[in-house]
Amino acid sequence: MSIVSHGAKGETALLMGNDAIARGALEAGVRVVAGYPGTPSSEIIQTLAGVASDHGLYVEWSVNEKVGLEVAAAGSFAELRSMAVMKQVGVNVASDFLLHLAECGTRAGLVLITCEDPGGLSSTNEGDSRHYAKMMEFPLVEPGDFQEAKDMVAWSFELSEKVRNVVMFRSVTRMSHASGNVVLGELSSNLMGSGHSKARFQFDGDFMDQMGGPVVTFPGMVDAMHNRQLEKLAIAREIFETSPFNTYTGPTQPELLIITSSAASLYSREALALLDLEERVGLLKLGTTWPLPPRLLAKHLKASEKTIIIEEGMPFLEDNVKALWTELGPEAGTKQFFGRKTGPLPPTNELNPDLVAQGLAEILGLPSPVPHAAYRERAGELANSRAPFRAMTFCPGCPHRASYWLMNWALKQDNRKGFVCGDIGCYTMGAISCGFNTLKTSHAMGSGTGVASGFGKFSRFGFDQPVMTVCGDSTFFHAVMPALVNAVHNQANIILVVMDNSGTAMTGFQPHPGTLSDAGGGALPALDIARICQAMDTKVVMADPFDMEATGEILLDMLNDDGGGVRVLILRQACALSPEKKGKRLFDMTVNEAACMAEDCGCNRLCTRVFGCPGLIWDPETKTTRIDEVICVGCGVCAAICPTGAIEKKEVA
Repeated sequence: MSIVSHGAKGETALLMGNDAIARGALEAGVRVVAGYPGTPSSEIIQTLAGVASDHGLYVEWSVNEKVGLEVAAAGSFAELRSMAVMKQVGVNVASDFLLHLAECGTRAGLVLITCEDPGGLSSTNEGDSRHYAKMMEFPLVEPGDFQEAKDMVAWSFELSEKVRNVVMFRSVTRMSHASGNVVLGELSSNLMGSGHSKARFQFDGDFMDQMGGPVVTFPGMVDAMHNRQLEKLAIAREIFETSPFNTYTGPTQPELLIITSSAASLYSREALALLDLEERVGLLKLGTTWPLPPRLLAKHLKASEKTIIIEEGMPFLEDNVKALWTELGPEAGTKQFFGRKTGPLPPTNELNPDLVAQGLAEILGLPSPVPHAAYRERAGELANSRAPFRAMTFCPGCPHRASYWLMNWALKQDNRKGFVCGDIGCYTMGAISCGFNTLKTSHAMGSGTGVASGFGKFSRFGFDQPVMTVCGDSTFFHAVMPALVNAVHNQANIILVVMDNSGTAMTGFQPHPGTLSDAGGGALPALDIARICQAMDTKVVMADPFDMEATGEILLDMLNDDGGGVRVLILRQACALSPEKKGKRLFDMTVNEAACMAEDCGCNRLCTRVFGCPGLIWDPETKTTRIDEVICVGCGVCAAICPTGAIEKKEVA
C-alpha cells in the first residue's frame, strides 16, 4: 500500500519530489491526469496510474504532450480538476494548444507540471519552459523544497480556479528525483473538483461566458479575450504579494540580497551556512516567479545595493527582476545585479552549493570556499583509480546495436555515401561509437523523418545519396506520423526504419498506442504500425534485427529499389530490459578459445573493439574474448558478427 495514496494527515513521509507532487494532486482532488513520459517527470503519472482505481481518477499516457494537455483541458471544461505532466521539451510540443488555452481560460483547476533538466542529465538540451508563462501570460510557480512540492500543487489548483486559467508548476531534476521529509495533508474525498455529482460541460452561454459558453477562440474575440487574460494575470499578481511560498530570511539591511527560486534556494541556504553569512546576507525565496509581485520585490530591493539572482536554467528571473527594478524608477535607488547573465554564476549547466558559495565569496571579497586545485586534482585521481570507467553504451542484448550494425553494413555495401537521420530515444546513441557513429542528424522527436523527407526531395539539385531515417515505436505515434504523411505525399525517396522494441523503453516501458495496456495495466487494443504505414501506401517489410543475414539482405534490397518513394522497414525485437524479456535467454553463449584469433585475426578484436557489447570481455591474459555470463542476455548477435565462428550459441532448452 503506497503512502502517497493512503498516508494519513499529519504523518511524515520520506518522499521523492515527484511522489510529493503526486500526493499534492491527490490532496487537491485531481480527477484527470494525462501526459507523455520523459525524465525527470515520468514517476508522477506512473504513481497516480497505480492508485487511480483507489481514488476514482482517469490517468492516461497520451500519444504526445499536446494531446495530453488537450485531454486535461477537456477535464477542466467538464468541471474536473485536471493535470497535464511533461518535461521541458514536451512544453514545446504542447505550446500550440497552450497558447489558445491560456487565451480562452479554464474552468475547474488545471495545472501544467513541467519537470526540467538543467545540465541535460537525461536530455539533449537545457530547455527552460518558464518563458512560455510570460509569453502566453499565465501564472508560474516553483516549489523550493519537498514540502512545497506537495503543498504548492494543491495551492496551484486553487489559484487556477481563482484566475480561471492554466497554472504552470515547474520542477527540476534535483527536486523531482531527490527525496525529503514531507508532512502529509488530508486526502480529498470530493469526487469532483467542482463539487458536482458528475462531470458536465456547459456550452449554452455566449462566447465570453467562460463558465457556461462554448470554449472557443475566434478572430473577432481576440481583443476582449486578451484583456480578460491580462485581468486574470493582475489577480494572480495581487495574490502573489502575500503568497506563503514567498519567504524572506536575514537582516533588515543586508550587505547582499539573494533572490532565488526552486532547487537553487536549497543551494543558497547551504552556501550561506557554509560561509557563515546568515547575519550578513538576505535570502528572498520566491515560489511565485511569474508574474512577479512588485511590492514585495520593491521592499527587498530597496534594502540592499547589491542583489544576486540564483536560479536553475536561463536568466529568466534575473531579467524580470531587472526589468521590474527599472519600472520602480528613482525610488529604487542604484543597484548592482549579479547572476547567471552578468556573473559570477556560470551561464550554463546545473548549479550546486559550491558554485553558489564561490559566487557569494567573490561578490563579498571573501576567500574562496572551494577546495584548491591540488585537492581537486588528487580527489579526481582517487575517483578514477577506484571507480572503473563506464562508457555510454547500449545495454547487453539491445536490438538497437544489431540494427545499427546492419544499417552500417548495408550502407557500406551500397557505397553511395548514404546516411541515417535520427531523433530522440535510446537510439540517439546511434550517433556515438556504441551505435557505430551511424546517425548523422538528431534533433526533436520525429524530426529525423521530417529532415529525411527534405533530403529525399533533393535529386533535382543533383543529390544522389541514399537517405535512411530511424525512430522508435513510441516516437512513431508521438511525432513521426505527420512527417511520414509529408514524405509519402511529396514522394520523398527515403527508407524509414522503425526500431520497435515494444514500449517507451528510454523512460521506463510506459505503454503507447502500439501496446496492449493503459497507464494502469488495463487492456486496450494495440494499433499496428505496419498497417498504418500500409494505409499510407508505403512499401512495408517486417524483420528481426537479430536475424542478421536475412535483415541485412532486406536492407540492401531496399537501398537498391530504383522505384524510390517511401519504404518502411519495421525491425521488431523487444528491449532486453522489458518485463516480457527480462531474465530470459534465447541462447547460451560461449567462446571457443581455440578458434578465437583475437588480435591476430584480420578483424583485430572486432567483437570487443568495435561491436562493443558489454557482455563481451577481452581477457588480456589469455588473449581471447570471453562471455560475461552475469550480464549476457543470450541474444546471439555476436555469433553472427564473429568472422572466425569462435563465438558459439546454443538454444536454451
